[in-house]
Amino acid sequence: MTAPVRLWLNRTYAENVFFIDLLRTAPRPVHVLATHVDPDSPVLAAADLGLLEPDDLSAEEYLEFALEFCARHDVDVFLPRLHQLAISLHRRDFEALGTVLICPPAPAISLFASKVDGYRALDAAGLPTPLWRQADTAAELLAAVEEIEATGAQPCLKPATGAGGEGFRILTREPFSLRRLAGYVDPRVQLDQVVQALELADGPAELLVMPYLNGPEVSVDCLAAPDGRVLAAVGRSKQGRRRGFTVEARYLEPTRRLVEQFGVGHLSNVQFRHEADGRAVVLDINTRPSGGLHQLRLCGLNLPAAALELALGAHPLLPAPEELALGEYTLVPNARPVLPRQPVAPALERIDAPAALRPTAVAL
Repeated sequence: MTAPVRLWLNRTYAENVFFIDLLRTAPRPVHVLATHVDPDSPVLAAADLGLLEPDDLSAEEYLEFALEFCARHDVDVFLPRLHQLAISLHRRDFEALGTVLICPPAPAISLFASKVDGYRALDAAGLPTPLWRQADTAAELLAAVEEIEATGAQPCLKPATGAGGEGFRILTREPFSLRRLAGYVDPRVQLDQVVQALELADGPAELLVMPYLNGPEVSVDCLAAPDGRVLAAVGRSKQGRRRGFTVEARYLEPTRRLVEQFGVGHLSNVQFRHEADGRAVVLDINTRPSGGLHQLRLCGLNLPAAALELALGAHPLLPAPEELALGEYTLVPNARPVLPRQPVAPALERIDAPAALRPTAVAL
């Protein structure tokens, strides 16, 4: 019997319990290891072995921990989320241990870690992007807001780095009123408050100002060869509760050009929104699998299993676009088990940082 492939997921998001479910259906047996700092993360219960990892390590310290972890646990395949860039930069060190990485090359990760650098590269390549302006100071913010308002659009704000919707705000000139205290919390923030915060800041803010682009959002999940050659790509449209799949060229063609030109190998995700005239523009690029990747199982595509086959040097069998079931669907919450609630659950092994990284006592 073939020994299971030992695959490690580090500090990933809770929704990747479904990613693990799809790995269970891979053509070869898989032994999943998951690590996290949260003992209640459901990925620890979903994995074959769930381990607590050290917190508050720098990227360099975490790299040493990761190398030691792979050696200690005979990891065959490592799919990193935390400190992806530092890990990718040392790909050969992991390969020397017999560990293959499922993540893009370091130059692609580094480029798209900054939305400013990423948008500049996309503009230079002639790929569709929204109007965007970098704003590090109050004066730059006001100039960008006025430019966007002149087009009739609502300006919004987000940090130049970060994942998901972290830091996203819609800028408004309306004064705060009691109406804002009714209903659900919304992402609007008063422009004058942001200006004041920038004026009081100690240094550059590294913000992006853009027009607010309404739905639908289309999130394209990709699997590419290590050199960026696209092997599979399907878009997931999202508008309210209604979801659907798409293989329209206006999403897949820019995605293919982007992934191949910048060498975004393995699993990635490209997000689109639409301008007022309906033009699709690239909103964000994730050099990692998206949290919703598992939804592709509904159209007949298992990208986690295919990515594993690719990492191991095999040629994954992928359905042709015309064979996919491109229907619509909605999402319903699903309960998942967690391990017993205690400081260190018996099913967990606490992995200390390597000895060289442990703090030493200092005599006072």
